[in-house]
Formats: sequence, structure tokens, C-alpha cells
Amino acid sequence: MGNLTTDDVMDEGRPVIDQSNVDLALLWSLVENSPQPTKESDKIRVVIADDHPVVRQGLRIFLASDAGFEVVGEAVDGNEAVELARQLRPNVVVMDLLMPELDGIAATALIRREVPGVEVVIVTWVVEANHVVSAVRAGAVGYLLKDSDSQELRRAIRGAAAGRVQLAPEAAMRLMREMRSLNGPESLTDRETEILRLLGQGLTNKDIASSLQIGEKTVKTHVSNILAKLGLQSRTQAALHAVRLGLVAPQNASTRAV
Repeated sequence: MGNLTTDDVMDEGRPVIDQSNVDLALLWSLVENSPQPTKESDKIRVVIADDHPVVRQGLRIFLASDAGFEVVGEAVDGNEAVELARQLRPNVVVMDLLMPELDGIAATALIRREVPGVEVVIVTWVVEANHVVSAVRAGAVGYLLKDSDSQELRRAIRGAAAGRVQLAPEAAMRLMREMRSLNGPESLTDRETEILRLLGQGLTNKDIASSLQIGEKTVKTHVSNILAKLGLQSRTQAALHAVRLGLVAPQNASTRAV
């Protein structure tokens, strides 16, 4: 999404920037970096939630240029994002963090609780640790900054639809620093520890099942047990925890997940 920057100055929780210039730059950088349409058969259905019209327009044009995506709805605040998620059941909601009425974190928590099949990718200017941690705890599977490039956004949406985690490096760093001490792998079985390692590499349940030659439903059960035993709430936290425990070297972890 171009190379937009902003000072780390906040006004009532929002970065002080010339929003009109940023939104226009975002729109044109998305259009210029959009790929030629492809012939992918299974489109990823996306809802865009952002209170700035030009950002929504830029994201809509960008996603419409890729045959792998279909924008099925747009929301101007968190309440509308939740309602569209209920009604349309998209694969992914691309969610701004700071919005009126209901913010992106609260909206994410509601979506993940009420329509758990819908994944959420946060796209924001905000990278403070408390926001990153809160978004992940709410159930967001991705957290990108608005100066991320178009390829990174495309990977994040596709990854979210497949259940993969993708965090901006800045967000991942802050999340890892904020994670409190958790139980170690000694409480896990050998199989669960192996699956935790693969989660740290950014693999989906389907990938893990193929790698270990077990059923996908079995993997899902193991992942649920891992989260429960370690007191974690999401695959994102599990992937980062695997790195912290040394099960995955940082350079070998999925750079798009952690």
C-alpha cells in the first residue's frame, strides 16, 4: 500500500496526519500495484470496514482487480462491520482499528464470538503494544500497518482465509514483548509439541495434517488442546509462543506470521 509514513504523534488515540493526502496516496498506490486479473475459481469474500471513504474506495479497487477476491460489503464503523459479518458471512473482514460507534477491537471480538468462521485482519496506523495485544486477544488473525505494501496485504487476506497468521514485524515485536509468561511445552504431549512447532512455522491445519499424515479434524482437536493447556486464545498467540519457547528459530518462523 505504498510507502506512507506518519509521525508517532497521537491525538485522542489517532495519529496526527493529513488524512486526505494519506487516503489519496493509499488509493493510488493500491491501484498502481494491483495485479492483472487471474482465473482463480474460488474467490475470497471480503468485507471492508473503515470510516474513511477514500480508504474503502482504494481497498475496493485494489481487491476488485484480483479475480481471487470479491468485496461483498463495506462498513463505516464497527457496528456495521459486525452486522455485515452476520448477514454476509464473508471469509475475511479487513478492519480499521479506530472507528466511531464501535472500534475495531470490540467489533473483532463480537465477530469472532458470533460468526467464528469469519476471520479478521486489522489494517491500521496504530502499533502501540496495548492495541496489538488487544486485537490478537479479540481474535484477529492479522495485524498490518497502512504503509504495508500491496503484496503483503494480499498475502494477509489469503492467509487469513486459510487460517494463517500474518503480523507486521512491528506488531509481532510488540506482541511478543507484552506476552506474559505462560506454561512451557512440558505440559504438552509429544504430538502437541510437534503441532505447536508447525503452528510457529505458519502452517494451516490442512498443511499440518498433510505433514504429519493425520486427519485435519485430529489436528483441530490438538490445536484446541494446546490453546487450553497453555492458556492461549488464538493461533496467533500459539505461533508466537512457539518462537518464545525456541521450538521455532525466529529466522525459520513464518515472517508473515511472526
